[in-house]
Amino acid sequence: MAADSAGYRPRMTLLGALHPARRLGGRALPPIGLGCMPLSTRRRPPEEQAVRTIHAALDAGVRLLDTADAYAPDESEVGHNERLIANALRGRSEDVVVATKGGHVRRGTAWELDGSPQHLRRACEASLRALQREAIGLYLLHRPDPQVPYAESVGALRELRDEGKIVHVGLSNATVAQLEEAEGIVPIAAVQNELSLSYAAPLANGEVEACAERGILLMAWSPLGGLRAAAEAPGRVDAVRAAAEAHSVSPQQVVLAWLLSTSPAVMPIPGSTRPETIRDSLAAADLVLDPDELRAIGAAADYAERSEDSS
Repeated sequence: MAADSAGYRPRMTLLGALHPARRLGGRALPPIGLGCMPLSTRRRPPEEQAVRTIHAALDAGVRLLDTADAYAPDESEVGHNERLIANALRGRSEDVVVATKGGHVRRGTAWELDGSPQHLRRACEASLRALQREAIGLYLLHRPDPQVPYAESVGALRELRDEGKIVHVGLSNATVAQLEEAEGIVPIAAVQNELSLSYAAPLANGEVEACAERGILLMAWSPLGGLRAAAEAPGRVDAVRAAAEAHSVSPQQVVLAWLLSTSPAVMPIPGSTRPETIRDSLAAADLVLDPDELRAIGAAADYAERSEDSS
């Protein structure tokens, strides 16, 4: 499944995907993953529905599930999302990459940071227990901690990889400069940054290009602008609405297809709380927009820089 010397990338089956596979290290993956955070928020669905949502994604061909130890309503349920995924994968035969993260901590319902090597080791080991795995397929530094030198945080992940507790190391919410610094410490297989029509700064700032040049996966979190906005916001953009009507698909599919077109490195990881909505999102893998549509949608994208408190 590896790319040949001419740069050919195989196509993967994800509802008959028409977009090239994405790569994590030497592994080819279908072009869309599942962001599991909405299944563990304070407004989370019943567990049976959450498991059905994950199963719907797997049945459609998804092979990357994104989570984090901090994806929980509050401090008392840290690891909730990881335990949910472990439950959903029990008895399933698919070879699934579970990407989890450490470095965000919960204090009550608040989000705080701890990128210290000591915390990251404890967090990784707790994630291994929650996920019921001997090694984590992809472990990412959730967010830089300004109180801890970046090299120390990344160095902790290198040690965990060397011990066999992590297969691939990744960075989340990282700049190009931080990627370059981290690469001097340990091979980086993935970067997970916010990327959507309403926040396309990684395209302007060079993060997408840097990942593509290096063969690094760029996991686009909040690709529909966040769960609260996903139901309505895409359809408010004229170019998106026009393409959706022309192809008889949802605006959400159009936005995800546009993201897939921006780079062969980009893997959107939309979230969902219902099987029906994740199936609709995954159908974007079957949608190829024409050049005029792509240009119009790209012209409507917001490339402004901004910061986020959590993800």
